[in-house]
Amino acid sequence: MAKIYSDLTKELQDFITRQHIFFVATAPLSAGGHVNLSPKGLDCFRILSPTRVAYLDLVGSGNETSAHLLENGRITFMFCAFEGAPLILRLFGQGRTVLPGDREWDELAAQFPPLPAPRQVILAEITLVRTSCGFGVPLMEYQRERDQVEKWAEKKGPHGLARFQMDNNLTSLDGLATDWGLRGEKPSE
Repeated sequence: MAKIYSDLTKELQDFITRQHIFFVATAPLSAGGHVNLSPKGLDCFRILSPTRVAYLDLVGSGNETSAHLLENGRITFMFCAFEGAPLILRLFGQGRTVLPGDREWDELAAQFPPLPAPRQVILAEITLVRTSCGFGVPLMEYQRERDQVEKWAEKKGPHGLARFQMDNNLTSLDGLATDWGLRGEKPSE
């Protein structure tokens, strides 16, 4: 049932592009640290090559992924088939954060549609791809994307979003610095 691949086959790439949600997991090195698992929606995931992926990360209430990647680089993505044939797909790799103003930002950001409150791009080199059955994943029907993030970002405005990042996105729950925190400047307004 489980299969291991060294990279993303065309079939697996097609599966990813049909999904409306994916999950991102990272963890600090500390055994007492908090593992982070985040669901992601909207049209924010891109396959850059069979071994390289990226997603546009929006401003949010925390920035655990950035802190964990800065500390150790480990990242796992998970996609589940909620419609059609059952399948779970996990991408294991090493990731890093690309911020607005970084050398790669313009090229990477151009891969995504305009989304509200872009914070950073998470870029990952995939070292292992694994599928499993997904027999226990329920069948669910996709309705639509939520519009709350767009309304929230619009209400905050550029200055409010920058302030929110300063207040919430510079360190992890465990006190690890994020790339924003290391940059030593306030997020762009």
